[in-house]
Amino acid sequence: MASPTPLRRQPVQQRSARRVEKMLQACASLIDDLGYDGVTTTLIAEKAGVAVGSLYQFFPDKRAVVQALTQRNLDHYIRTTSERLDTIELEHWWDAVDVCLDAYVELHRTVPAFARIRFGDVVDLRLIDEERENNTVVADRLIELLATRFNVPREEVATQMAVAVAVADGVLNLAFRDHVLPEDTVVNETRKIIRAYLSGQL
Repeated sequence: MASPTPLRRQPVQQRSARRVEKMLQACASLIDDLGYDGVTTTLIAEKAGVAVGSLYQFFPDKRAVVQALTQRNLDHYIRTTSERLDTIELEHWWDAVDVCLDAYVELHRTVPAFARIRFGDVVDLRLIDEERENNTVVADRLIELLATRFNVPREEVATQMAVAVAVADGVLNLAFRDHVLPEDTVVNETRKIIRAYLSGQL
């Protein structure tokens, strides 16, 4: 299920698409520097080198810019996970947990603003899609990817994947949000928990 676009209008020309991309890059950089609450549409426009009126042609407000940025990050995450799965052979679908986690950790450590907003929960639990919570959107995208690749019936794994994403998000927050435990330790513990849970579902 595709998430609704936050754009007021889709950029048709390459020049417009580049302008929107500059706005998203500027927003990500500002979030890293100032946090979500410190960012304004005026600051985004200034950093992107565009008029604020140009920003409003595509986005109604700051939240919409961050929503588009979050959707782009999710697309990047799914694409990276899929590309990595292309390079290896796995015996069971739940073995993909390692790939999914590694792609997430890389996103967190390398993609601008992701450490601050992740998949949107810092801003709104339904930032990506107003009708579904962010974790549900992420789980649905992973279900679609894994069901197709491993020929797994969606209806048989939907609940398990939704639980796995929610549990992984909660445990990973101990390192990435709350910083109460070392990142590598939390990632490894998350890996063991999710693998044990999913491998027992068949």
